[in-house]
Amino acid sequence: MNRIRIKGARFYTHLSYLHHIGKTPLKYTTLGKQLELTSSRFPEREAVIAFQENRRITYHDLLSQADRFAAGLHQIGVNYGDRVGIWAPNILEWNILCFACARAGFVAVFINPNYIAQELEYCINKVGMKVIICPEMCDKLHFYDTLGTVVSNLRQQKPENLNNPSTQSLKNIITVSENSLGGTFNYNEILHLANETSIKKIKSNQDCVRPDDAVNIQFTSGTTGKPKAAMVSHYNLVNNAFFIGQRNELETKHHKICVQVPFFHAFGCTITIGAAISHGATMVVPSPRYNPLQNLKAIKEENCTIIHGTPTMYVDLVNVQSQYNENISPEIAVSGGALCSPELFKKMKKHLNVNKVKSVYGLTETTACVFQTMPSDDEEKMLNTVGHVCDHLEVKLVDENNKVVPLGTPGELCVRGYTTMLGYWEDREKTDEMIDNHHWLKTGDQFILRKDGYGKIVGRLKDMIIRGGENIFPKEIEDFLNAHPAVLDAHVIGLPHERLGEEVCACIKLRDGAELTLEALTEFCKESLAKFKIPTQLRIVDEFPKTQSGKIQKFVLKKQYESVK
Repeated sequence: MNRIRIKGARFYTHLSYLHHIGKTPLKYTTLGKQLELTSSRFPEREAVIAFQENRRITYHDLLSQADRFAAGLHQIGVNYGDRVGIWAPNILEWNILCFACARAGFVAVFINPNYIAQELEYCINKVGMKVIICPEMCDKLHFYDTLGTVVSNLRQQKPENLNNPSTQSLKNIITVSENSLGGTFNYNEILHLANETSIKKIKSNQDCVRPDDAVNIQFTSGTTGKPKAAMVSHYNLVNNAFFIGQRNELETKHHKICVQVPFFHAFGCTITIGAAISHGATMVVPSPRYNPLQNLKAIKEENCTIIHGTPTMYVDLVNVQSQYNENISPEIAVSGGALCSPELFKKMKKHLNVNKVKSVYGLTETTACVFQTMPSDDEEKMLNTVGHVCDHLEVKLVDENNKVVPLGTPGELCVRGYTTMLGYWEDREKTDEMIDNHHWLKTGDQFILRKDGYGKIVGRLKDMIIRGGENIFPKEIEDFLNAHPAVLDAHVIGLPHERLGEEVCACIKLRDGAELTLEALTEFCKESLAKFKIPTQLRIVDEFPKTQSGKIQKFVLKKQYESVK
């Protein structure tokens, strides 16, 4: 069989299969040890800057406070492998809590701060959470009040041992608050429970924390239904984060990253926190909750060199920068979490004054990244691909019969390697649906693999529109519509049609003051899109329904417009 070699990769020329071997060996270590190593290299460097809160913490203090909090948790009965929920927006304490769990061998459970009582109760019971840590409130999010509807008589209970019939695993609640709240420990109380002996025990027990054990549980984003609880190991996270940092050029200098993304998401915890910790970068957190204007201010005032965000976040940031025209010059913008159009990439370079726009592609179930832009990539690769296969991973594209398709032919992306999650918490059936007997993880994404090892997304299989027997992937249409001068952002869905099965509907957010009719849109599409791909329905939207991590919830759009003619 003929093969070609490309920088450590083994590629079968006629099949969409690639093993990108990589040059740097994988590390068998834990997230807690990685923080300790970075702290010893850069003790006085700022690890996190909470811009709106006007608070800063160095790597030395991050390690010190993480160990102290871990020791305090141990004092109230939290033990190795216990699940500790972090239910908070992007506050400075989030990092301390995350690393406290990693250092002690607790499993951090990341909870969407927007979850309501019913969703929170589901998460607690799904993974048997023992502890939840949260603020009292933040903006319009009332964490303590929500917990009061989940835990009966919370205000009258003692914090040492909660009793609640509907959440029997939950024994303690800890609030990050200046107030003393009934039924809960205060964050500072836990810090003060630690003593020199208990802290020393955390430090000396690092070799007892196993790299192959779960470091965190992340709930899938819920774009299609009820979230599943994906378990990621120390080994998964540390290695993926290291290679992500390399490709994002974090080792070249001291970078400051503007963190637009939420920490509870893979983009936040692995691509951002994990990579920053691996290479000693500083994370600049503009505000606890997403705020485009605060993001712009933080980039300017803290001289951020890198920006992290999803496509919808960059749409907002470009829009705000177009209004304020601030003097900013970040070097790199990293985009992930959803598909990004080439037109948006061009706007990011123009308005945000960045030198490079990088893509990251992956899933919660693959820790974070599977494809990623290389440091030396030219503009064509930046605009038209999601980057090159990541180090030490195998990928293949298969058809509906699970046969590998020829190079350049669309197929479902499957991934095999060190990034594969441990599985869904106590859900063997769903795990087996995702990962087959040969350890291939099925992504549900339709891809094209190029000869040079770069990947191009065609679209999500579940988003595919079947119109009169023709398969239509929305991304191609969305990329084209985003180039229209009146369009700020466009997303395409399929709506039921009696004769054709489905018809193409364009959901569009317009620029301020712009107007657009279906007739004008049809005329715009005629010269560039095949007739069966041209939208026959148009919906003008004020805002798109999104997950907290910035992904568009197309199933919500479909449900909203299915009965509207």
